[in-house]
Amino acid sequence: MWNTILLTVAIVGLAFVLLGIKVIFVKGGKFPNMHIGANREMKKRGISCALSTDSTDRSKKQLTDLLKEK
Repeated sequence: MWNTILLTVAIVGLAFVLLGIKVIFVKGGKFPNMHIGANREMKKRGISCALSTDSTDRSKKQLTDLLKEK
């Protein structure tokens, strides 16, 4: 049983080290920003985050305007 626990802890520790190599060993290293709004290629294509899109759409029309359309 202890062998399994130690093996599991070793594998998890190794995974953390391998995933964080850039953060741990590079001066000023950081994890890449995976947010859609921060991606240059998405910005070039005019694609933004769903939350940002929803927020801008809601600010354009008021609820009363939406109800009048129906």
